[in-house]
Amino acid sequence: MKILRLILAIIVVALSIYALITGITGAIIPYVLFFLALILLVTGITEFREKRKATAITLFFVTEFNFYVSFNILFN
Repeated sequence: MKILRLILAIIVVALSIYALITGITGAIIPYVLFFLALILLVTGITEFREKRKATAITLFFVTEFNFYVSFNILFN
C-alpha cells in the first residue's frame, strides 16, 4: 500500500507541475483531483485495517466528495 500511495503521489505532483508550467490548469485539475481521491481511498483502507474506523470513515467521505467534484468538472 505504501508503494501504491507513493506512485499516486508522484502522479499528482507530476500533473500539478505540468499544469503550472503549461498554464492549462482547467484541463488538468479533474485528473489531479481523481488521483488525490485514489490516494485518500488507499489511505482510508490502510486506516481501516489498522482499526482506526473513525479516521477511515472520514477519509471515505472525503474520497467520495473528491470523486464527485472530479467527475462533475470533467463531464460538465
